[in-house]
Amino acid sequence: MTLTDEQVSLQRTVRAAVERHPDPWPPLRDQVGVAGLLIPEEYGGLGAGLRELQIVAEELGRRLVPSPFLGSAVLATSALLEAGDGEVAAWLLSSLAEGSTAALAWTSGDGEWNPSKAACTASGSVVDGRACYVLDGDLADILLVIAEAPDGLGLFEADLRQVRRIPSTPMDETRRLTEIHFGNTPAVRIGHGDFSTGLHRVRDVACAVLAAEQAGSAARALELTVAYSKQREQFGRPIGSFQALKHRMADLHVLVETARSAAFAVSEPDADVSRLAAVAKAHCSESLSTVAAEMIQLHGGIAITWEHDAHRFFKRAHGTAQLFGQPHHHLSRLLPRTPATAG
Repeated sequence: MTLTDEQVSLQRTVRAAVERHPDPWPPLRDQVGVAGLLIPEEYGGLGAGLRELQIVAEELGRRLVPSPFLGSAVLATSALLEAGDGEVAAWLLSSLAEGSTAALAWTSGDGEWNPSKAACTASGSVVDGRACYVLDGDLADILLVIAEAPDGLGLFEADLRQVRRIPSTPMDETRRLTEIHFGNTPAVRIGHGDFSTGLHRVRDVACAVLAAEQAGSAARALELTVAYSKQREQFGRPIGSFQALKHRMADLHVLVETARSAAFAVSEPDADVSRLAAVAKAHCSESLSTVAAEMIQLHGGIAITWEHDAHRFFKRAHGTAQLFGQPHHHLSRLLPRTPATAG
């Protein structure tokens, strides 16, 4: 994978902000403009692409930075761009480019991020139902919702003043999730016709960006584990000098490198985005889970203390494996469809 000079500059800028600021989101949003990366320039954004989103996500993942980047700058923004409604989308996209936060309500309590169905229903200009696992839904200034309408799935902007937002308590405290209750909430439809095809593409983009975040988290977890293995001693020697642990570290290194390759393959020119996004989500989920589990084991007792970061990587691995669909679900998308046999 080769980055352009501009992409390398973006990577360095994001990494510097993450390392220098206790809360890096305000400078990343206001000075770097990452909230508007995907938004076209005519709406005040930077007009960047999927690769740039992944670069930012990878750096945020390395430090487990809590931010509305994935939920707002990626998921909600992608949905608005797919809706193709110039008038409404233009106003909302301009607001996001200026720093507002959007959330996309989509899935039900089963956690199935299925682009062919939604948790809520729409009738006329109202939306009803309950959406779960809404990324940054408790902080959002703009609330978008996928709802089943008479003519298929639709994208709506709901009136925030007439919904009930209940923050969840996830295992990963760095990822804000919200349950949102709609009770015949007034809403404006964005775009026309069935939104299912566009929602498939939204999920693919979200999976590709999440995979890059997972690759960044896995790389950092391995770095911390290798550093600790050079300090911790048993039998008068650093544990990192033991042959068996060297082999385990080498295996983890391969996992981290293949995870990064799988994630960034999605944003290569002429890539089969849908297929490669499924591969990336499945492989990066498994890779981060494996690296995080090894991080816990190789750190010993200190890894399960609240003060050490090891448990945070383990929780992030568990949470991201469920987000946008579990690994086995995405693997099933890669299986060839065989015609049903009679009898």
